Amino acid sequence: MIRFKLFLMMFLEFFIWGAWLPLIFGYLPALGFSAWQQSLILNAFPAAAILAMFFSNQFADRNFAAERFLAVSHLIGGLSIIGCAFVTDFWLFFTCMLVHCVFYVPTISITNSVAFASMKDAQEEFGIVRMGGTIGWIAAAWPPGFLLVDWAKVEAAQPKGLVDWLGAVFASPLEGLAMQNASSWTYVVAGAASLVLAGFSLTLPHTPPKPASDSEDSLAWLKSMKLLKHPFVAVLWLVTLVDSFVHNCYFNWTGRFLPTVGIPGNWVTQVMSIGQIAEILTMGVLGFFLKALGWRTTLIIGVLGHAARFAVFAFCGSADYKLLIITVQVLHGICYAFFFATVYIFVDEYFPKDIRTSAQGLFNLMILGVGALLAGFICPPLFEFLTKDGNTDFRSLFLIPCLSATAAALALGLLFWPPSKERFAQENG
Repeated sequence: MIRFKLFLMMFLEFFIWGAWLPLIFGYLPALGFSAWQQSLILNAFPAAAILAMFFSNQFADRNFAAERFLAVSHLIGGLSIIGCAFVTDFWLFFTCMLVHCVFYVPTISITNSVAFASMKDAQEEFGIVRMGGTIGWIAAAWPPGFLLVDWAKVEAAQPKGLVDWLGAVFASPLEGLAMQNASSWTYVVAGAASLVLAGFSLTLPHTPPKPASDSEDSLAWLKSMKLLKHPFVAVLWLVTLVDSFVHNCYFNWTGRFLPTVGIPGNWVTQVMSIGQIAEILTMGVLGFFLKALGWRTTLIIGVLGHAARFAVFAFCGSADYKLLIITVQVLHGICYAFFFATVYIFVDEYFPKDIRTSAQGLFNLMILGVGALLAGFICPPLFEFLTKDGNTDFRSLFLIPCLSATAAALALGLLFWPPSKERFAQENG
């Protein structure tokens, strides 16, 4: 029953994010927001991840039971994201989104903390529990593909057979004001899920705060950052930044790349979601591989998954290799589970339990914050720089994250040598 509750917690947690994120990139221009206004709104999420490291996570570790913190955060965050559905003024929309992100982003670390505090064997159990988040994301992201359809166009196309019908559905999106009005409901859906999770959080296992044993440990975020003095922790933290940047390169560029190799634009989202389906399967077996391979090898495979995928994109970027490019999307599951999920498990097992949320936040600072911001500032101008007369040099473009991931994997292989958990615990209380 506890594992089911944790699974459902993760389902709702990522359902909220998956409900609004995929469509916001088209929704903001439809509201008439300028490029810098769109950037400001989109950067509210990574900025909130940075802010959470020093305030929200600290509060959850030292002052407030985690499940109650979740309830309050999702109540405020849910009402705020619902507000985005009913405002078209930039400053009002930005304020609603900023408030939502400030309260929502810390809950990603806190749900991890609640889960780990309730597990007997994190290596065995976390992948299965976290699988709920991936299923929640897919459950939220796929329905709009059918809800935001101009069904009159589909009927007029008179498709024959399931494949033709699906092609007509994805090729007939709503347009103009109809699309804008329909898309606004995704914020209501996200907010409703947030309010449900606010109430459900009160039924989760009690995870009390842990006051500092002395004044030096009163700042949980500072205590977690002090552990960066250990070379293996610092190396993993910096590699996490690189992997986050590489991960976000994929989402910045792949949607523009796939149509150039013969994949219709209306099928891009579905092709990319193959990786998320693979992530579900990978999460289910993560515990087995962690115990069989160990921390370093599992992490290295996760990073090299990015390198392999971008290598295929770089050197097989033509319609002749369309099937290979579609197939290689399954590496997303290995990339996410073998690196990011493994990082969360590793941090929980090695870092002191009284800073559990801040320790997760320390790495989410890179995963959701700095890495995403870095990609946001670098990817668009780099894409433009390598595009001449409408043609993009995708080989040069994809070699950048490919080589970055390879270097990060090499750094892990050479420099990531964690001591035993017992020895590390003795040295750091």
